[in-house]
Amino acid sequence: MVSLLPFLGSSRRRFDSLTPREILALAISSEEEDGAIYALYASRLRETYPASAAIFDAMAAEENEHRRQLIDLYRARFGDLILPIRREHVADFYARKPVWLVENLGLERIRAEAEAMEHQARAFYLAAASRSTDAEVRRLLGDLAAAEARHEAGAARLTEEHLGGAAGAEEVSAARRQFVLTWVQPGLAGLMDGSVSTLAPIFATAFATQDPWTTFLVGLSASLGAGISMGFTEAAHDDGKLSGRGAPWKRGLASGVMTTLGGLGHALPYLIPHFWTATALALVIVFVELWAIVWIQNRYMETPVRRAMFQVLLGGGLVLATGILIGAS
Repeated sequence: MVSLLPFLGSSRRRFDSLTPREILALAISSEEEDGAIYALYASRLRETYPASAAIFDAMAAEENEHRRQLIDLYRARFGDLILPIRREHVADFYARKPVWLVENLGLERIRAEAEAMEHQARAFYLAAASRSTDAEVRRLLGDLAAAEARHEAGAARLTEEHLGGAAGAEEVSAARRQFVLTWVQPGLAGLMDGSVSTLAPIFATAFATQDPWTTFLVGLSASLGAGISMGFTEAAHDDGKLSGRGAPWKRGLASGVMTTLGGLGHALPYLIPHFWTATALALVIVFVELWAIVWIQNRYMETPVRRAMFQVLLGGGLVLATGILIGAS
């Protein structure tokens, strides 16, 4: 059996060696794949971001229309049998990163990937046309580049059409709310737990032993232990399907990392061998941590500054005083 594409069995061809027939077949398969990607994006976004889903539905329909036009041209020039050539068969043709396989791809990432898809296709066709010496191939590449430019303009038009006014504002609000629920809320809970709950054991050890190295070891173990515990607890207690708080691993990661950092902040100064220098620096860091918590609560959780200050500074101060008093007794 003779292969229609003999280079597939040995090595990939270079783009500038393809015939007009092969280039047209490659364009058809590329348009088909891009249309399928846009349709998948639309299905992923439909429930949460219906306006953006409408954009990708329309873009998928445009890609399918371009594919139909290319097929009509191919059949008129070369017959009904379309060569089975795809991107991976051409050594220097642009490749699509399989980001559509990621289940929890964010809205902004999807939009950015779609923009990159259109820009990448257009840039490649322009570059290929500029180096081609075959007039027919050069014309075909120019036509494809113009088509991709129309895709980019169409995407901008569709975005303005579907995301103007209330729909766009609603999606921005939904995206911000999802960011807060998935990352900020568990991260803030972890930072509060790591910063406040470790104050007592660290400063109790510090004032009881006045040994910086022992204090550091206690702080390190308390921070890591609390981070692991908070991370697993956050990830395990809610799968996010009913609450809409996002993927468990994201929330667990945010909570665990911030818990660990919150405790390590005032444990690391005890790497300094001089006890009072280390303690003074640790107290300064505690002050900064507590103010950071106040700022995050006000910025993302819309908690009034005075209430956040009262809750955080009073609570942190009481825990700190408890640790110092116990350690000094």
